[in-house]
Amino acid sequence: MPFQQGSARTRQRTVLLVGIVVLLAALVLAVVLASLLTHGKQEVSPKMLKWKDRGTTRNLQEVILGRCYNYIAERYPELGDKDCLKIWESLKDAFVYKNPCNITSEDYEPLMELASHPIPCNKSLFWSKTNDLVHRYTKSNQNFLTLEDTLLGYMADRISWCGDPSAPGINYESCPKRSECESNPSSVFWKVASKMFAEAACGVVQVMLNGSIEAGAFRSSSIFGSIEVFNLNPDKVSEVHIWLMHDIGGPQSESCSGHSIKRLKSILEERNFKITCEDNYRPVQLLQCVRNPDHTDCRLCTNST
Repeated sequence: MPFQQGSARTRQRTVLLVGIVVLLAALVLAVVLASLLTHGKQEVSPKMLKWKDRGTTRNLQEVILGRCYNYIAERYPELGDKDCLKIWESLKDAFVYKNPCNITSEDYEPLMELASHPIPCNKSLFWSKTNDLVHRYTKSNQNFLTLEDTLLGYMADRISWCGDPSAPGINYESCPKRSECESNPSSVFWKVASKMFAEAACGVVQVMLNGSIEAGAFRSSSIFGSIEVFNLNPDKVSEVHIWLMHDIGGPQSESCSGHSIKRLKSILEERNFKITCEDNYRPVQLLQCVRNPDHTDCRLCTNST
């Protein structure tokens, strides 16, 4: 009898231990599953989305560093105290491992502080829908600077970047367009940089607009129309010169007396700026004619208006 009772107790202990082990295993499995489900909710959603814009520029670090060093060495040696490596790190910290639709202006504040530099008075040149022409002009005339001719703009011009909450933290396949989410890394960057560029302007400033656009040369939705115009400082800026350019051989949809230019003038006048407007500013038109020397618009170097 004692032997049988001992065997029964042993079996009971064994069953109890097995039950405890099974219960512990079930708890561990439940915790792991919960963790995976939570992890998936946080990271799979952004990762699974296929954005409509191109992905992050390959070798982004090398591109940014190369442009930074080149800008300082070739263009503005007086900026030699700028730390290009810190500038890259501050850009990376602004978007890596972050949801590309939740970027804020605060994310870029460290970058703006590190890369900003003074803009000489009378040199600021703003633009809208004249990208190619305005930058051909600033390359041939060092008296003017667009945002893309500053260190910040030079580094970021024509490249793309965005992050992702999951590894490796950078999305090289696609990035969101502004139409998909406004708070994406590129849109926020250019808004912040444009605001800072406008705030720094002083003396006489210029703006080059496209008079061949049917919808109007001045658009309230553009970066210039929505940000830069309203961040020019009337206490620092004495005059705004509008250069309204028409494509060689293209339509002349609007002149300095056009409806959208009148709207721009009204905005500027309300902010107490002096304004001039010139159709086909001669030095820029001559640059256009370099590519179209035989066109009737370029004969005798006369204005086409």
